[in-house]
Amino acid sequence: MNVALAMLAAVALDAMLGEPRRAHPLVAFGRYAAWIERRWHRDRRAAGVFAWMLAVAPLVLAVAGVSHLVGRWPWASSILAALVLYLAIGHRSLAEHARAVEIALRADDLDAARAAVGRMVSRDTGALDTSQVAAAATESVLENGSDAVFGALFWFALLGAPGAVLYRLANTLDAMWGYRTPRLLRFGWAAARIDDVLNIVPARLTALTYALLGHARTALHCWRTQAPQWDSPNAGPVMAAGAGALRVRLGGAAPYHGVWEARPLLGEGEAPDADSISAALRLVRRGVWLWLAVAFIAIVPGGLHA
Repeated sequence: MNVALAMLAAVALDAMLGEPRRAHPLVAFGRYAAWIERRWHRDRRAAGVFAWMLAVAPLVLAVAGVSHLVGRWPWASSILAALVLYLAIGHRSLAEHARAVEIALRADDLDAARAAVGRMVSRDTGALDTSQVAAAATESVLENGSDAVFGALFWFALLGAPGAVLYRLANTLDAMWGYRTPRLLRFGWAAARIDDVLNIVPARLTALTYALLGHARTALHCWRTQAPQWDSPNAGPVMAAGAGALRVRLGGAAPYHGVWEARPLLGEGEAPDADSISAALRLVRRGVWLWLAVAFIAIVPGGLHA
């Protein structure tokens, strides 16, 4: 019962407050991780494993220790858990970034839309046309729905506050160290692989959520036929199922560092536009309410029976 209530409280806090504007713990963690990289970087996988453990283990253990200490007071334990999960999810922030792109597209302000989507994706947005900007934003909503929302909810439901912290820190390190650049190819290998492992189950549950709440037959077909072609083993199912659920065409070539890179096509149907962004946001939002409903159905009866 406390787990489901903490999940609901965290989602409510995120909806009301959004991410902290000042002193977000993840910002401090980012600085800490950057210092670790500068101090311990070696062009070896073992160095990356050591750096990952040095960055993540102390914080996860600290949260686990505090959770254990307050466990004798259920109300305090629930408050702590809800606050930790609130800091681990970014549903409102994702929506705010995506809506900025949507509003600019509806105003036919392509430059503003490019600038807004540039805060969501790593591709070169200056070369994108209107449909490509809409596609980039829609893809980001679908993928980050898994990374910034559902993944944290899953690991919180499984392992409580330490699980949410473990997942969010691992996801952050993947975003910092998981690139296949000459400097990070070996050092960042552990960050990328650990994030992949932690997302195996939640990514597929997210894909299933998108399918259930959208055009299910199309979503499942795209998941089965298109996801294996995507480089990422977890982003593939999420984005293919999401594109199919929305019946929109995503994927395709995108510019990175001045070069247009070929990417598989995702989904089917209409070309993306501002409506695709708002539809993707609704899909994620309905998915959050579905997960909360499942949490209460799965957890509350056991608590009442006890």
